[in-house]
Amino acid sequence: MEFIMCILDYLVKALFYVAVGGLGVFIGIRMRKSSDAKKAAATTEE
Repeated sequence: MEFIMCILDYLVKALFYVAVGGLGVFIGIRMRKSSDAKKAAATTEE
């Protein structure tokens, strides 16, 4: 029983880290697109 709890604990932690990493990638991509859009708007205004 303790072995199963150890595996479940590992899986929960792994899923948490995957979720945090995925969220970080998602936020990073959105920030990059926003930054690129602002730079493109600034260059077209000049």
